[in-house]
Amino acid sequence: MNIVFNLPPALLIGLLVSTLLPILTGLVTTRVTSSAVKAIVLAGLAALTGLLTELGASISQGVAYDLGVGLVLMLTAFLVAVAMHFGLWKPTTVSAKAQSVLVVSPGEPRHSAEF
Repeated sequence: MNIVFNLPPALLIGLLVSTLLPILTGLVTTRVTSSAVKAIVLAGLAALTGLLTELGASISQGVAYDLGVGLVLMLTAFLVAVAMHFGLWKPTTVSAKAQSVLVVSPGEPRHSAEF
């Protein structure tokens, strides 16, 4: 029996992007954006991450696009992003600070984004 340990670069890149999705969601939403809208934005970004990760892998390997793998990567990206949001980014206030960087709701003062 042979054991192989293989970590394709596309999966590592997808995992890295998934950990940063909550910050990206914070960059494109405001403090007054409802949590439901933020969840939808995060789900959309996770869908893009998972599906594009598989697309990149299939192009680089010259094989057919596997939609099943893309959907599993999409779900994995969403779960990792939610876990990172509640486990790391929210307790350290990084998510809240990210919302002061790019998009500010009308009438809301722009705060400094000191990390």
